[in-house]
Amino acid sequence: MEHTEQPREKLVRYGVRSLSDAELLALLIRSGFQGKPVLELAKDLLRKSKGLLGLTNFDYQTLIQIPGIKKAKACELLALSELSRRMALDQSLDVDIVDQPLRLINWLKKEMGGLDQEHFLVVFLNSKNHILGYQMLFRGGLDRSIVHPREIYKHALAYSAARIIVVHNHPSGDTSPSENDRQVTQILEEAGTTMGIPLLDHIIISKSGYKSLRETLQKD
Repeated sequence: MEHTEQPREKLVRYGVRSLSDAELLALLIRSGFQGKPVLELAKDLLRKSKGLLGLTNFDYQTLIQIPGIKKAKACELLALSELSRRMALDQSLDVDIVDQPLRLINWLKKEMGGLDQEHFLVVFLNSKNHILGYQMLFRGGLDRSIVHPREIYKHALAYSAARIIVVHNHPSGDTSPSENDRQVTQILEEAGTTMGIPLLDHIIISKSGYKSLRETLQKD
């Protein structure tokens, strides 16, 4: 392959999986601007977002501030990010996420792995461990003073959930559980036992990995 081969021609000749992240993005952006080739524009965008996952954190106003990204391109990129997130969620809905946890993790990474502030999400499950729904309930540094079991189990009852999984992200990328994380887990386990809606797991997610507190506490 010659180094001058364009992404479209490369895709046709070698298949879509032969393309780099920048080349795939260039196909979507389609054109550069003022002497900057589309591939360079795609690389600039990936640098600003710190990778593909970071693109999901860009909103419309952020995108149109990037030279070469106008209204139409911004809307297309946002639509792509949302489609990717929804596809990952759909893959998780009709499976037992205990038997196939990576489907859940794949969706969670897209949903909140790249967020630059801590968020706390609750996933509501039926008796077959299928996802009934989810709610982003708290935002900010995770502390037992802001995570209210009352609020969590109010939503669990509304969904007629049989059990729940709670998830929060670590923007630093380090998924090691803090003492607060452990305390929150203990509080929610006790509340779940009382309510008859057990806490199945507490997952810490980042853009690069995850940690199950259920597995961590079992090893301690």
